[in-house]
Parts: sequence; C-alpha cells; structure tokens
Amino acid sequence: MSENTDQDAIRTVISDMQAAWNRGDFHGYMAGFANPDVVFVSRGRIQKDWQATLDHYIADYGGSPGSQGQLTFSNIRIEMLAPDAAQLISNYNLVRSARSQTGVNTRLMRKRDGQWVIALNHVSQIER
Repeated sequence: MSENTDQDAIRTVISDMQAAWNRGDFHGYMAGFANPDVVFVSRGRIQKDWQATLDHYIADYGGSPGSQGQLTFSNIRIEMLAPDAAQLISNYNLVRSARSQTGVNTRLMRKRDGQWVIALNHVSQIER
C-alpha cells in the first residue's frame, strides 16, 4: 500500500469511530482500538486494557440515549513511521449536556492483520 492509501485507511478508522460514538455505539467506537492490548492514557492514568476502556466509556458516557454527546475529530495530522506504524495527532471536541470536553489526542496507529488500529491513545483535555 502507498503512504496515501494508508493515511486514507487511518482516516476512515477515525471517521468510523466518530460515527459510532455519535450514535451511542461504544462497541463500534472501540473497534478502532487494538484488542485486547490497547494502552489508553487519560486524566493522568493508564487504563488497563481494551475491556477496561470500554467499561469506562459505558460508565461515564452511557447513562441514557444521547448522553454520550456529539464527538468530532479535527485537524488530523498523520505521520507514517513505518509500513505498519503511524502517529496521529488531532483535536477533539465532545459536546454534551452534562460536561463538554475539548483537547488533543495523540495516537500510535499500528497495522495488524491488514487493519489499522490504535495501539496507544493519549488524551490531553483542555481545562476550562
């Protein structure tokens, strides 16, 4: 695959994740992460694994239909590091009635079995 094709495939993963989140499909959102060994860093902590991250999302954002809010990723920058590795940096904005958030995601993308997944996800929230 060419570098542009890989970048397009990575952008599709992120777009599919955004769409899944916005329809309240946490399992669909998590399909973009390496399973079971994703490393997820947020709020100064490292989540345990894929399942712990899913559980966190459901507990914190899945109270009722629509409680997850509307998520958008923007200013997506991808740097290919190797044929099976890329760095992705983007802004995110989550609009919710309970507590909106905005910040930056830094992601290590890995190509596994021909599919791009997030192996490491670091979220840096902008405090308001």
